[in-house]
Amino acid sequence: MSRPGILYPKMTVIGCGLIGGSIIRAAREHGVVGQVTVADASEAHRARVIELGIADHVTGDIGEAVKDADLVVIATPVLSTAEVAAALAPHLKPGATLTDVGSTKANVVEAFKALDLSKVFVIPGHPIAGTEQSGPDAGFAELFENRWTILTPAESDDEAYAAAVARLSTFWRAFGAQVELMDDKHHDLVLAVVSHLPHLIAYTIVGSAADLENVTESEVIKFSASGFRDFTRIAASDPTMWRDIFVANKDAVLEMLGRFTEDLQAMSRAIRWGDADTLHAHFTRTRAIRRGIVAAGQESAEPNFGRDRGKH
Repeated sequence: MSRPGILYPKMTVIGCGLIGGSIIRAAREHGVVGQVTVADASEAHRARVIELGIADHVTGDIGEAVKDADLVVIATPVLSTAEVAAALAPHLKPGATLTDVGSTKANVVEAFKALDLSKVFVIPGHPIAGTEQSGPDAGFAELFENRWTILTPAESDDEAYAAAVARLSTFWRAFGAQVELMDDKHHDLVLAVVSHLPHLIAYTIVGSAADLENVTESEVIKFSASGFRDFTRIAASDPTMWRDIFVANKDAVLEMLGRFTEDLQAMSRAIRWGDADTLHAHFTRTRAIRRGIVAAGQESAEPNFGRDRGKH
């Protein structure tokens, strides 16, 4: 794939954790940005970003950070988006693109609508990629390869806005990502199914195992089979990020949780009554879904799920 060249002469990333740090590394590696500025509320994070040398300028002042930026990426926990956006809005230069990487979108869209952002191009986004690691050291340029990034642009007939969406799409594709445009509310429903509910289940199962009084912690760790081990990987994700996701996307999560509860009750009845045919039919259908995910290149069929490759 040919490189598109510099798409944004100055990029500012607010929050340098796993996603923010990976965007910076990928953008530099693929040559799509010029100057890079990082704003982070954590003094320790700022010091580490300076040590890593991945940014040209590092500051704790959001207004200073976004000055003259062509692309501003909010990469902080989703419940902080409104506060961050309000702080940076007066300092954005006309024609800049403002985006984010949050796992929920409807609340982000509402936060942006509450501000005067008429002179900039607002394009909420969500790269569906990550690991259980966090902080400035966690990022790596390959994180987005063959992963989806969803953009939720506003409905608009403005040609300049369409061009801004196309440019941001090119930015993500330069990293090897696939880009999909989607309505923000539909995004939140889809992600409740494929990401938010699975994380909630993982947190719950790992918590339940820890609470069992008749199984010692050493036994849980010692005899962890692949199923429980994978749940612990998911449950090790950033607690602040996931706290914010469940609060911000509560309606969609509760809707999917209700559906899951009904399905779980059906499985419980099948087990109770020894309904082997129902169990086998269900497991066969879900096995096909797993194979479809592997065939789509969203996972490896290797026994270790390919997670020893790179920093995944």
